[in-house]
Amino acid sequence: MKKYKIAWLPGDGVGVEVLEATKIVLDKLNFNAEYIHGDIGWEFWCKEGDAFPQRTIDLLNNVDASMFGAITSKPVKQAELELIPELQGKGLVYRSPIVRMRQLFDLYICLRPCKSYPGNPLNYKDSTDIVVFRENTEDMYCGVEFNKVPEELSNVLKSLSKPFGKFAELSGDEYAVSCKINTKFGSERIIRAAFEFAREHKRKKVTVVHKANVVRATDGLFLEMANEVRKDYPEIQMDDANIDAMTMWLLKNPDNYDVLVAPNLYGDIISDLAAQMVGGLGFGCSGNIGKKLAVFEPSHGSAPKYTGMYKVNPIATILAAKMMLDWLGELESAAKIEKAVAAVILEGKVRTYDMGGNATTLEIAQAIADKL
Repeated sequence: MKKYKIAWLPGDGVGVEVLEATKIVLDKLNFNAEYIHGDIGWEFWCKEGDAFPQRTIDLLNNVDASMFGAITSKPVKQAELELIPELQGKGLVYRSPIVRMRQLFDLYICLRPCKSYPGNPLNYKDSTDIVVFRENTEDMYCGVEFNKVPEELSNVLKSLSKPFGKFAELSGDEYAVSCKINTKFGSERIIRAAFEFAREHKRKKVTVVHKANVVRATDGLFLEMANEVRKDYPEIQMDDANIDAMTMWLLKNPDNYDVLVAPNLYGDIISDLAAQMVGGLGFGCSGNIGKKLAVFEPSHGSAPKYTGMYKVNPIATILAAKMMLDWLGELESAAKIEKAVAAVILEGKVRTYDMGGNATTLEIAQAIADKL
């Protein structure tokens, strides 16, 4: 049996605790792996000015896959910078390391399955089974933005007087610009990934989420590429919906949807909504997948107020580990994890606070491990 090298990135806050819980399940499964710790997150930005140190980048270049806990991501004000002596005078801006990781390693697929398990008191409907494909490297998360608009860009915008309208007379320090960039290449490959998944898993429909009626250039391109890709998958139905309408229709008729595919920002929004429909972020697992590397994580944050309390639900992270095993080709082991998770939820004896119980993070992990 192959021994895998797994980068183990706990991150901040409860990220440490949910990975500790996940390790209980993987160990009971006898998953043959070497877990290699990697530094990432707020602590290392405060100490070193880098939330994603080069040593962690080097680690990710030499592993089979990675499990990631959670990181603290927040805007940092100058007043806060002045409270961190090591960073004074460096002119640093905090940037989310997970966003940087996705771009650096071209983890262009953000795969977020949202499935309701029978017995979960938080289910919106017991029959929900939606898979979200979120483009992970472009769109509003591309990082091309200006808090103070440089003169060269300001002059270009002013030359577009008709669409730029009332902003034309503003000086560069009176407005900010964030660029939404979607490419044909990036749009085509995430849409094709969604169709390939639908074909492989015998899903009947792919729904393209956009706002092309208003954001005509970038979202129009995304929809255009979807209409091209669909021609290669005649057995799979395709429809599309505006992001605002999609949030309404998902709640009204969740059983009408199967696989959703969206640009980065809309995919982030719609996957959180879908996660809430199957119990909340305690059940929201996520995979950041590229050609050579995949990083698996819960879609929740670091929840600083719960740090050290071992209170949060680890099921999202345990299901992320199941996704990792699927990606590595360990399908039998992956199926065992999902079966054990489903059994604990259905039994209802061990539940964390979000499900109405008082079990700790590690107690629910142990209950799942005992079912393996």
